[in-house]
Amino acid sequence: MKKHIPNAITCCNLFSGCVACVMAFTGEFECAMLFIVLGAVFDFFDGMVARLLGVSSPLGVQMDSLADDITFGLAPATVIFSFMKDSLVYPAFLGSFAVVLPYLAFLIAVFSACRLAKFNVDTRQTTSFIGLPTPANALFWSSLIVGGNEWLLSLNHAWALILALIFLFSYFLISEIPMFSMKFKNLSWKSNKIRYIFLLVSLPMLALGYLAPVAIISWYLALSVALSKKRG
Repeated sequence: MKKHIPNAITCCNLFSGCVACVMAFTGEFECAMLFIVLGAVFDFFDGMVARLLGVSSPLGVQMDSLADDITFGLAPATVIFSFMKDSLVYPAFLGSFAVVLPYLAFLIAVFSACRLAKFNVDTRQTTSFIGLPTPANALFWSSLIVGGNEWLLSLNHAWALILALIFLFSYFLISEIPMFSMKFKNLSWKSNKIRYIFLLVSLPMLALGYLAPVAIISWYLALSVALSKKRG
């Protein structure tokens, strides 16, 4: 019975992602974001519980990736698709091509799957990440659509901005940019300087409410890219 507990938690992650997709298709973006966050909580605990119980398995790894692509790939892609399809106004010069543009949102799901598959076979990602983790990507998008809804609708070219971000974040998912993890092996400043700096700057951003994940993840990306260039 013990060995099935982590997989049951993973299934809760998958279930949350499925509900998030339904909420997104019906335009309930806040609920979709809630279930994406809930899925992230389950995703955090399934691996931790597996390690605590000593029941990690190859089956659990595969289930985790499949669940993650639904919750952190398909669900945010569906949020973007629904917003682009039902809320945005497109310029006349795009003609009938405007009908196709919302479907590009599903590139997020495709590149999330690529990122997860890469993570499973990449031995370099034991203590840090190569490319943007899918939960961070999902939180960015759900936060942007929920918290930035009115702002996006006020822009004349919101469709172009969202398309540019889709391509940019698809790249970040599979990029070779090293990105630090938030795993603390100890509490010393010397060993965790970057993590402490990240957290200290991130704390005031929580005041942004729904837009906090957009600001925090943008800061995470900027810091990771800066560190990568410094090392290079």
